Amino acid sequence: MTARLTGLVRGVGARLRALGEEGMTTAEYAVGTMAAVAFAAVLLAIVRSGPVKTALTKVILAALGTGS
Repeated sequence: MTARLTGLVRGVGARLRALGEEGMTTAEYAVGTMAAVAFAAVLLAIVRSGPVKTALTKVILAALGTGS
């Protein structure tokens, strides 16, 4: 997945350089979007880790009243 994301970022960068100054607003949105995607990927990796997954499962089960 990292190689795919790297390729995507390079492709976006190349397209933005080709636009020159005309794409500055678009470039800002692209950078913001890529930052949000990277942050989401980090959060997803954390949530899928064993200890966090176990803790979240316990919290959800307790909230539903089905936990032991």
